[in-house]
Parts: sequence; structure tokens; C-alpha cells
Amino acid sequence: MAAANYHRSEDQFLCSICLDVFNDPVSTSCGHNFCINCITDHWNTSNQYRCPICMEAFTKRPELRINTLLSEIVGQFRDKAQQEARSSSSELQDCTGTKQKALKSWKAVAQLEETVSEEMKELVQTALKRVQQYAVDGTLDPDTAHPNLILSKGGRQVYHGDVRKNLPDNPERFSSCVCVLGKQSFSSGRFYFEVQVKGKTRWDLGVVRESINRKGEITASPEEGFWTIWLRNGNEYEVLDDPSVRLSLKCRPEKVGVFVDYEEGLVSFYDVDSAALIYSFTDCSFTEKLFPVLGPSVIEGGKNSAPLIISPVSVK
Repeated sequence: MAAANYHRSEDQFLCSICLDVFNDPVSTSCGHNFCINCITDHWNTSNQYRCPICMEAFTKRPELRINTLLSEIVGQFRDKAQQEARSSSSELQDCTGTKQKALKSWKAVAQLEETVSEEMKELVQTALKRVQQYAVDGTLDPDTAHPNLILSKGGRQVYHGDVRKNLPDNPERFSSCVCVLGKQSFSSGRFYFEVQVKGKTRWDLGVVRESINRKGEITASPEEGFWTIWLRNGNEYEVLDDPSVRLSLKCRPEKVGVFVDYEEGLVSFYDVDSAALIYSFTDCSFTEKLFPVLGPSVIEGGKNSAPLIISPVSVK
């Protein structure tokens, strides 16, 4: 089991909805926990089934089951708190012994919670391996590239250049949005690709429908045919949904996987190296060809010069 550094406090046993200690805790597939009544009431008053913490959307209302392991942990926490409250006044002279007992209790709780985290990570790893089976061998289309973009000879890398090239303004080419489309399109089934974003402070990534606006000012949203996420200022991740969603990621992804299920109307983004789900667009309505879209963005003060790279997929 991997080692972990945990700091235990009452906050870690609180439901983020009612702000009280968990009562019959349940876990969502994105790994967050709530009182069963709290999350049920929350979804009863909403027309979408989203996690209140990370805002992941679910295609259908998840079937909730009591997280017995977390319930056990919370039970230990409650019992310990009650015992300490009853005996604190009478055990002041035995402070050292009490601390040792409490330390043992917290270690047991830490081990149990670490087990829960490892199990959730294994679930996401399994899901990632499954979608990686639909990997496609894609390249970039130079006829769609913004004039400032430079593509590698094999069409797998793209970065921003200092000089705007004098290229024909054909209908397929982006004129102001610093983006390029993949050469291959998809109008059915499932497909998956991975893009290396290591060393970047800004980028845009996702899929778009064929009829998107490629000239002038562009609003990226599902309504306009964009299912994308972006990075700005080195650590600000945002989903260009309607409305947009600010993401709080535990670590900076160096390789992002994009999975599309055309018939299910699903677009999911993964942090490949940490096997974590970043975000999913659900209940999308696809009626046209879809293309991968990459935006390496501009170079700012010598930063963000690294390319975006379509990487070969390796199933671990």
C-alpha cells in the first residue's frame, strides 16, 4: 500500500452539504462522500445529477449505497469523541496514556481511510484502461491551423511561432483562435486520444463539431459545438461548459486523455499519469462529425513555448 501523509481533524468527517458529521455516508463514483439524506435531497431539487464538490455530471441518477467502511470510521470517530468528552476531566493526571491511546486510534482511522482512497483510485484506473482500448492514431490537419501555429513534420506536435505565416484564408482555417483540428473525424462509436501538456502554462483541449465558427471571435461552449477544457496562468483549470466550471485539481496533469462515446453523448477527460478523472460532459447531443481540437496558446514572456503532442497510448 502506498504511503500517505494525513492530517486528521473533525473536518474530514463532515458532510460538505450539512456541515455535520456524516450520517449514513455514501460515496459517488468521483470519490466524494455525503450523508445519504443530504445528497438525495440535493438531487431531488436539481434537474442535473452533479457532485456538489467537483461538479462531475452523471448521465443518470447514481444508485447510492451506504459506504460501510467510511461509516465504520465515522462510528469510531463519534465513539472516541464521546469517550474523550466524558473522561477528559477525570483523566487529566493520565494525560500521557490518553494521548498514546488516541494516537493508536487515529492510526487505525488513517489506515482505513487510506484503504478507501486506494480502492477509489483502482476503480478509476480500471475505467481508464477500459477507455484506452478505443485509442486512435491521430494527426493534425495543417489546413485548419491558425497562421501562427507550427506543426511538426509528422503532424503530431504543435506550438506557437513568433511570426504569422502568410497562408490562404481557406474556410477550414482558424483566423483568430490559436487552434488546430485533428485530421481524422468521428461520427459514431467510441474513440480516445492522449495529448502531452507537460511544461505548458496555457492550453486548450477537447473535441468540436465540424460546423463550428472558425473566423473572428469564438465562444467555446457545448451550445457552439465545443466540448473543451483549458489551462490558464499555470494552475487555473476550467471546463468550458454552460456555465463554465472552475476545476480544483490535486496535481498538474502532464498528459491528458480524451474519451468520446458518440452514441452515449459523453466526453471525458483524464489525468493519465495519476489515473484520475478530470471532468465529463454528459448527455451531449452529437449530430455531426467530431474532430479533436488542440490549442497550444501564445508564448508569454518566454513561457509556454513547449508544444502540445499527440502521444501514443500505452495501456499499463
